[in-house]
Amino acid sequence: MFGFGLPELCIVAAILLVVAGPSKLPQFGQALGSSIRGFKKALNSDDSVKIEEKR
Repeated sequence: MFGFGLPELCIVAAILLVVAGPSKLPQFGQALGSSIRGFKKALNSDDSVKIEEKR
């Protein structure tokens, strides 16, 4: 997972806990999850945009 192991993830979680406090962590998790879902949805969509040249 991007070169992160369990020890690195624990350190990042501890830093977030100290900086943000325990009341803000669920909001961070929710925002991260929705961002990842949106990114995956955008990658899997078949929407293509045609770019036409002006002549």
